[in-house]
Amino acid sequence: MLDLAKLWSALLDFAESPIGHSTGWIIVITVALIISVALLTLWERKVIGWMQLRRGPNRVRIFGLLPGVGQPFADVVKLLLKEVVIPTNSNRFLFRVAPMIALVPAFAAWAVIPLSPEVTVSRADAGLLYLLSLTSMGVYGVIIAGWAANSKYAFLGAMRSAAQMVAYEIAMGFALVGVLMATGSMNLGTIVRTQAGGLLSWNWFWLFPLLVVYFISGVAETNRAPFDVAEGESEIVAGFHVEYSGIAFALFFLAEYANMILISALTATFFFGGWQGPLEGYPGLGATFLGQPSFLWFGLKVFVLVFLFLWFRATFPRYRYDQIMRLGWKALIPVTLVWIGVEMLLELYRIGPWARPWFH
Repeated sequence: MLDLAKLWSALLDFAESPIGHSTGWIIVITVALIISVALLTLWERKVIGWMQLRRGPNRVRIFGLLPGVGQPFADVVKLLLKEVVIPTNSNRFLFRVAPMIALVPAFAAWAVIPLSPEVTVSRADAGLLYLLSLTSMGVYGVIIAGWAANSKYAFLGAMRSAAQMVAYEIAMGFALVGVLMATGSMNLGTIVRTQAGGLLSWNWFWLFPLLVVYFISGVAETNRAPFDVAEGESEIVAGFHVEYSGIAFALFFLAEYANMILISALTATFFFGGWQGPLEGYPGLGATFLGQPSFLWFGLKVFVLVFLFLWFRATFPRYRYDQIMRLGWKALIPVTLVWIGVEMLLELYRIGPWARPWFH
């Protein structure tokens, strides 16, 4: 009993320490993300079903209740029980590692995202650089998966997906340069705080072209429709993951859906004030919950942005590959460069965000 009391006391001391506090939030965020991804697969099928005038999943229940809600968990059990077939002439080590390389950055990026005024795992001052380096890692998982399978179909699909991701990564990077110019910080918490003041003080108003470029690039980065050439079955079977099965195949899609939530969270943080309330600073309503910063506002913004991913999939046809590359290189990147030049003029004449006291 004495040993148990000492152990419990040590655990409490660890939980109250900065490291223990961060570890606790890491566990909470990871579990919440995994559950959110599972429910997002159901939500996507339901939303597309509603848009196409059909029901979507409506059979598998949980304890006999809520028809269809058990479908994501049934899918997980099925994928766990299926055999993972590894091609005979593949690089077996890299074949196994590739799904993890694709998945880990999608979860690790949440370390610097401020969920509320009080909750951030890491308040790193170079959070923006950390995010850029992590999001660039996803392409390695794609390339390694296609090469390690020792299949021409998988390799060609990997090259095509990698070229697309690199093209749109550049546009995303330039869009974030505009955010850095408007906020003067690479700390994501500071970026959110500089957008205080209500709906028109958020970056979307002054950086609208960069918002459009960033979100379109985020859709392309996650290989979602209409940029889902990785899954263009009629063109190249199933792209870089054609040789994967079972839970190894599921990890790629876990990474895809986790990245959807991540891109939505980053868009909300950079352009829509993160956890800031829309009516902050407004007389009367600003003192109510509509103007108070809260995780609920952050969650609502992420919810709406994730819905746009699903809406796009149900609406747009898949683009040809040459159209995708033309959009990335000849449209989005020039737009970001032009708007960065516009920002330089706005900064010179102290217009918009650059007129605020904190900028001086």
